[in-house]
Amino acid sequence: MNPIRVFTIAKNSFQEAIRDRILYFIGFFSLLLILAQRIIPEIAAGTHEKILLDFGIGAISILSVVVAIFTGTAMINKEIEKRTLLMLIPKPISKAELIVGKHLGLWAVLVVTIAIMMTIYLGMLSFSGIEYPTNALLIAAVYLLIELALIVAVALVFGVFTSSILATLLSFGVYLMGHFSQDLVELGKLSENPSIERLTTSLYLVLPDLSRLNLKNDAVYGLLPDSGELISHGLYGLLYTTLLLVIAITIFSQKEF
Repeated sequence: MNPIRVFTIAKNSFQEAIRDRILYFIGFFSLLLILAQRIIPEIAAGTHEKILLDFGIGAISILSVVVAIFTGTAMINKEIEKRTLLMLIPKPISKAELIVGKHLGLWAVLVVTIAIMMTIYLGMLSFSGIEYPTNALLIAAVYLLIELALIVAVALVFGVFTSSILATLLSFGVYLMGHFSQDLVELGKLSENPSIERLTTSLYLVLPDLSRLNLKNDAVYGLLPDSGELISHGLYGLLYTTLLLVIAITIFSQKEF
Protein backbone atom coordinates (compact mmCIF):
# COMPACT_ATOMS: atom_id res chain seq x y z
CA MET A 1 0.00 0.00 0.00
CA ASN A 2 1.50 3.30 -1.14
CA PRO A 3 1.04 6.11 1.45
CA ILE A 4 1.29 8.80 -1.24
CA ARG A 5 -1.55 7.30 -3.27
CA VAL A 6 -3.64 6.81 -0.11
CA PHE A 7 -3.05 10.47 0.83
CA THR A 8 -4.02 11.62 -2.67
CA ILE A 9 -7.29 9.64 -2.56
CA ALA A 10 -7.98 10.95 0.96
CA LYS A 11 -7.36 14.53 -0.19
CA ASN A 12 -9.69 14.15 -3.18
CA SER A 13 -12.36 12.52 -0.97
CA PHE A 14 -12.02 15.37 1.53
CA GLN A 15 -12.49 17.99 -1.18
CA GLU A 16 -15.41 16.10 -2.70
CA ALA A 17 -17.17 15.82 0.68
CA ILE A 18 -16.73 19.55 1.26
CA ARG A 19 -18.21 20.25 -2.19
CA ASP A 20 -21.20 18.09 -1.24
CA ARG A 21 -22.21 20.91 1.14
CA ILE A 22 -21.42 19.02 4.31
CA LEU A 23 -20.39 22.27 5.95
CA TYR A 24 -24.03 23.40 5.67
CA PHE A 25 -24.53 21.09 8.63
CA ILE A 26 -22.44 23.53 10.65
CA GLY A 27 -24.83 26.36 9.78
CA PHE A 28 -27.78 24.16 10.72
CA PHE A 29 -26.06 23.30 14.02
CA SER A 30 -25.47 27.01 14.76
CA LEU A 31 -29.14 27.73 14.09
CA LEU A 32 -30.18 24.93 16.45
CA LEU A 33 -27.98 26.34 19.22
CA ILE A 34 -29.37 29.86 18.75
CA LEU A 35 -32.94 28.57 18.95
CA ALA A 36 -32.13 26.37 21.97
CA GLN A 37 -30.42 29.26 23.74
CA ARG A 38 -33.53 31.40 23.33
CA ILE A 39 -36.27 28.83 23.93
CA ILE A 40 -34.92 26.45 26.60
CA PRO A 41 -34.39 29.07 29.36
CA GLU A 42 -38.03 30.12 28.97
CA ILE A 43 -39.50 26.64 29.30
CA ALA A 44 -37.01 25.10 31.74
CA ALA A 45 -36.01 27.81 34.17
CA GLY A 46 -33.55 26.53 36.75
CA THR A 47 -32.44 23.52 34.72
CA HIS A 48 -31.77 25.22 31.39
CA GLU A 49 -27.98 25.19 31.83
CA LYS A 50 -27.85 21.40 32.15
CA ILE A 51 -30.26 21.00 29.24
CA LEU A 52 -28.17 23.29 27.00
CA LEU A 53 -25.04 21.32 27.90
CA ASP A 54 -26.73 18.05 26.96
CA PHE A 55 -28.42 19.47 23.87
CA GLY A 56 -25.25 20.90 22.36
CA ILE A 57 -23.04 17.82 22.66
CA GLY A 58 -25.95 15.60 21.66
CA ALA A 59 -26.61 17.64 18.51
CA ILE A 60 -22.93 17.44 17.56
CA SER A 61 -23.04 13.65 17.91
CA ILE A 62 -26.25 13.14 15.93
CA LEU A 63 -25.36 15.50 13.06
CA SER A 64 -21.88 14.03 12.67
CA VAL A 65 -23.26 10.47 12.60
CA VAL A 66 -25.73 11.50 9.88
CA VAL A 67 -22.86 12.93 7.83
CA ALA A 68 -20.70 9.82 8.41
CA ILE A 69 -23.39 7.35 7.35
CA PHE A 70 -24.96 9.16 4.41
CA THR A 71 -21.62 10.17 2.92
CA GLY A 72 -19.81 6.92 3.76
CA THR A 73 -22.41 4.64 2.19
CA ALA A 74 -22.52 6.72 -1.01
CA MET A 75 -18.77 7.08 -1.53
CA ILE A 76 -18.09 3.86 -3.46
CA ASN A 77 -21.52 3.70 -5.14
CA LYS A 78 -21.06 7.25 -6.42
CA GLU A 79 -17.74 6.25 -8.03
CA ILE A 80 -19.46 3.28 -9.70
CA GLU A 81 -22.44 5.34 -10.93
CA LYS A 82 -20.20 8.09 -12.34
CA ARG A 83 -17.98 5.41 -13.95
CA THR A 84 -14.93 7.08 -12.40
CA LEU A 85 -14.08 3.82 -10.65
CA LEU A 86 -13.49 2.19 -14.01
CA MET A 87 -10.80 4.79 -14.70
CA LEU A 88 -9.18 4.44 -11.27
CA ILE A 89 -8.93 0.64 -11.07
CA PRO A 90 -6.73 0.15 -14.19
CA LYS A 91 -4.25 2.67 -12.78
CA PRO A 92 -1.64 1.59 -10.22
CA ILE A 93 -4.17 2.11 -7.40
CA SER A 94 -5.16 -0.94 -5.40
CA LYS A 95 -8.67 -1.42 -4.08
CA ALA A 96 -7.24 -1.40 -0.56
CA GLU A 97 -5.71 2.04 -1.16
CA LEU A 98 -9.05 3.28 -2.48
CA ILE A 99 -10.98 2.07 0.60
CA VAL A 100 -8.43 3.37 3.11
CA GLY A 101 -8.11 6.69 1.27
CA LYS A 102 -11.89 7.18 1.16
CA HIS A 103 -12.12 6.36 4.88
CA LEU A 104 -9.38 8.80 5.86
CA GLY A 105 -10.79 11.53 3.62
CA LEU A 106 -14.26 11.38 5.15
CA TRP A 107 -12.84 11.08 8.67
CA ALA A 108 -10.78 14.23 8.05
CA VAL A 109 -14.00 16.05 7.08
CA LEU A 110 -15.58 14.89 10.34
CA VAL A 111 -12.55 16.07 12.33
CA VAL A 112 -12.87 19.56 10.83
CA THR A 113 -16.65 19.59 11.24
CA ILE A 114 -16.57 18.54 14.89
CA ALA A 115 -13.74 20.95 15.68
CA ILE A 116 -15.82 23.85 14.30
CA MET A 117 -19.03 22.70 16.00
CA MET A 118 -17.25 22.22 19.34
CA THR A 119 -15.80 25.73 19.06
CA ILE A 120 -19.26 27.16 18.39
CA TYR A 121 -20.76 25.06 21.21
CA LEU A 122 -18.18 26.05 23.83
CA GLY A 123 -18.36 29.66 22.66
CA MET A 124 -22.13 29.65 23.14
CA LEU A 125 -21.75 28.25 26.65
CA SER A 126 -19.17 30.88 27.54
CA PHE A 127 -21.30 33.68 26.07
CA SER A 128 -24.29 32.44 28.10
CA GLY A 129 -22.23 32.33 31.29
CA ILE A 130 -22.70 28.58 31.67
CA GLU A 131 -19.90 26.73 33.42
CA TYR A 132 -18.70 23.60 31.66
CA PRO A 133 -15.96 20.96 32.17
CA THR A 134 -13.69 21.84 29.24
CA ASN A 135 -11.30 18.89 29.47
CA ALA A 136 -14.07 16.31 29.85
CA LEU A 137 -16.01 17.67 26.86
CA LEU A 138 -12.89 17.76 24.67
CA ILE A 139 -12.04 14.15 25.58
CA ALA A 140 -15.63 13.17 24.81
CA ALA A 141 -15.21 14.83 21.39
CA VAL A 142 -12.03 12.81 20.74
CA TYR A 143 -13.87 9.57 21.53
CA LEU A 144 -16.75 10.70 19.33
CA LEU A 145 -14.20 10.93 16.50
CA ILE A 146 -13.05 7.37 17.23
CA GLU A 147 -16.69 6.25 17.16
CA LEU A 148 -17.19 8.07 13.84
CA ALA A 149 -14.13 6.36 12.35
CA LEU A 150 -15.81 3.05 13.23
CA ILE A 151 -19.18 4.17 11.82
CA VAL A 152 -17.56 5.30 8.55
CA ALA A 153 -15.95 1.85 8.30
CA VAL A 154 -19.37 0.24 8.86
CA ALA A 155 -20.85 2.44 6.13
CA LEU A 156 -18.06 1.45 3.71
CA VAL A 157 -18.56 -2.27 4.46
CA PHE A 158 -22.23 -2.04 3.50
CA GLY A 159 -21.59 0.45 0.71
CA VAL A 160 -19.24 -1.84 -1.24
CA PHE A 161 -21.79 -4.61 -1.79
CA THR A 162 -25.28 -3.09 -1.68
CA SER A 163 -27.20 0.02 -2.72
CA SER A 164 -26.74 3.34 -0.95
CA ILE A 165 -30.27 3.28 0.51
CA LEU A 166 -29.98 -0.22 1.96
CA ALA A 167 -26.44 0.47 3.16
CA THR A 168 -27.68 3.61 4.94
CA LEU A 169 -30.48 1.71 6.70
CA LEU A 170 -28.13 -1.10 7.74
CA SER A 171 -25.53 1.38 9.01
CA PHE A 172 -28.10 3.22 11.12
CA GLY A 173 -29.25 -0.18 12.43
CA VAL A 174 -25.72 -1.07 13.51
CA TYR A 175 -25.31 2.37 15.10
CA LEU A 176 -28.52 2.07 17.13
CA MET A 177 -27.95 -1.55 18.16
CA GLY A 178 -24.32 -0.80 18.96
CA HIS A 179 -25.42 1.69 21.59
CA PHE A 180 -27.81 -0.83 23.13
CA SER A 181 -25.75 -4.01 22.72
CA GLN A 182 -25.11 -4.32 26.47
CA ASP A 183 -28.84 -3.95 27.09
CA LEU A 184 -29.44 -6.82 24.64
CA VAL A 185 -27.40 -9.13 26.87
CA GLU A 186 -29.38 -8.08 29.92
CA LEU A 187 -32.62 -8.57 27.99
CA GLY A 188 -31.53 -12.10 27.07
CA LYS A 189 -30.82 -12.90 30.72
CA LEU A 190 -34.20 -11.56 31.80
CA SER A 191 -35.97 -13.73 29.22
CA GLU A 192 -34.64 -16.89 30.97
CA ASN A 193 -34.75 -18.52 27.55
CA PRO A 194 -31.44 -20.20 26.58
CA SER A 195 -32.04 -19.68 22.85
CA ILE A 196 -32.76 -15.96 23.23
CA GLU A 197 -29.84 -15.59 25.63
CA ARG A 198 -27.47 -17.20 23.10
CA LEU A 199 -28.83 -14.96 20.34
CA THR A 200 -28.40 -11.75 22.33
CA THR A 201 -24.92 -12.80 23.47
CA SER A 202 -23.95 -13.52 19.85
CA LEU A 203 -25.24 -10.13 18.74
CA TYR A 204 -23.26 -8.48 21.52
CA LEU A 205 -20.07 -10.23 20.40
CA VAL A 206 -20.58 -9.35 16.72
CA LEU A 207 -21.90 -5.80 17.00
CA PRO A 208 -19.56 -2.99 18.03
CA ASP A 209 -20.12 -1.89 21.61
CA LEU A 210 -20.46 1.82 20.87
CA SER A 211 -21.40 2.62 24.46
CA ARG A 212 -17.68 2.25 25.27
CA LEU A 213 -16.98 5.27 23.07
CA ASN A 214 -19.98 7.33 24.20
CA LEU A 215 -18.64 9.60 26.94
CA LYS A 216 -20.82 12.66 26.37
CA ASN A 217 -23.47 11.89 29.01
CA ASP A 218 -20.88 11.70 31.79
CA ALA A 219 -18.65 14.42 30.32
CA VAL A 220 -21.25 17.16 30.92
CA TYR A 221 -20.85 16.41 34.63
CA GLY A 222 -17.07 16.38 34.38
CA LEU A 223 -17.01 12.61 34.93
CA LEU A 224 -14.81 10.29 32.87
CA PRO A 225 -13.46 6.74 33.26
CA ASP A 226 -9.92 6.36 34.58
CA SER A 227 -6.99 6.58 32.14
CA GLY A 228 -6.60 2.80 31.86
CA GLU A 229 -10.24 2.37 30.87
CA LEU A 230 -10.02 5.27 28.43
CA ILE A 231 -7.03 3.68 26.70
CA SER A 232 -8.82 0.32 26.58
CA HIS A 233 -11.94 1.88 25.02
CA GLY A 234 -9.87 3.83 22.50
CA LEU A 235 -7.91 0.76 21.41
CA TYR A 236 -11.17 -1.18 21.12
CA GLY A 237 -12.58 1.41 18.73
CA LEU A 238 -9.42 1.57 16.61
CA LEU A 239 -9.05 -2.22 16.38
CA TYR A 240 -12.71 -2.68 15.46
CA THR A 241 -12.35 0.02 12.79
CA THR A 242 -9.29 -1.74 11.36
CA LEU A 243 -11.16 -5.06 11.26
CA LEU A 244 -14.09 -3.46 9.42
CA LEU A 245 -11.77 -1.88 6.87
CA VAL A 246 -10.15 -5.28 6.24
CA ILE A 247 -13.64 -6.74 5.68
CA ALA A 248 -14.56 -3.88 3.32
CA ILE A 249 -11.32 -4.34 1.34
CA THR A 250 -11.86 -8.12 1.14
CA ILE A 251 -15.43 -7.74 -0.17
CA PHE A 252 -14.47 -4.95 -2.57
CA SER A 253 -11.56 -7.00 -3.93
CA GLN A 254 -13.98 -9.74 -5.03
CA LYS A 255 -16.02 -7.35 -7.17
CA GLU A 256 -15.44 -7.17 -10.90
CA PHE A 257 -15.82 -3.94 -12.85
